[in-house]
Amino acid sequence: MKRGKGLTFVGDSRIQKYEKPKLNRDYSEFPGRTEEFYPDFLLKEWVTGSVFLIGFLCLTVADPAPLERIADPTDTGYIPLPDWYFLFLYQILKYSYASGPFNIIGAIVIPGLGVGALLLAPWLDNNKERLWSKRPVASAMMLISFAIIFYTTWESVAYHDWETQNQQGEIVFSNLDTEDPVYQNLIKTNCTSCHGGELTGASGPNLVEADLAPETVQAFVENGSGDMPAFKDQLSDDEIKQISEFVANLEETSEDE
Repeated sequence: MKRGKGLTFVGDSRIQKYEKPKLNRDYSEFPGRTEEFYPDFLLKEWVTGSVFLIGFLCLTVADPAPLERIADPTDTGYIPLPDWYFLFLYQILKYSYASGPFNIIGAIVIPGLGVGALLLAPWLDNNKERLWSKRPVASAMMLISFAIIFYTTWESVAYHDWETQNQQGEIVFSNLDTEDPVYQNLIKTNCTSCHGGELTGASGPNLVEADLAPETVQAFVENGSGDMPAFKDQLSDDEIKQISEFVANLEETSEDE
């Protein structure tokens, strides 16, 4: 400890005397390493955010999000599709070991292992090296995760029936009257699970565009066709006739009507 000059005695303690008050250090002391938060750093953040926002708006205008018909919870034939960043999970649910009786594996176990590995990453690899080649555990986890997500996303896109996907959500305007007693009591109970809530098609064909005669509809309902079961033993002749006339009178209309 220095004695004499530069020391000030305060009681029994000796502290070094400062010629200047303790102020924040000037940024000029660290040229090229620091910058003021306002306006320098904040301006750069604003400019960067503006560039991405403008780019996103341009993409939205050039390729707007698809608009499908109103969601119908009674349409059990509709096949929902998640956004692109969840397609890898959607694809995993298609594999035999992660679907059906093993659905809990694809829906809970596999995603849970992924999230658990992410949470445990700091403890699985506490190496202080910053070069990826010197951090084998972290690098291997990252590469394996990327490979799995990339492959399953690509497979989901490549083998998905996009034509059916687009058709099932297509907006079709028709003269369908959902308040009609025939629709409420017969159509909604027996037809919408396959043909959709607006009868515009799901796992079954589009009945609005079919332009069928009452006799043809009656034959289909009574005897079935292909995957369509016969309803002759479930419905009375009068109920089948009402359904046939209702479906035969369906027709497409323009948006302005």
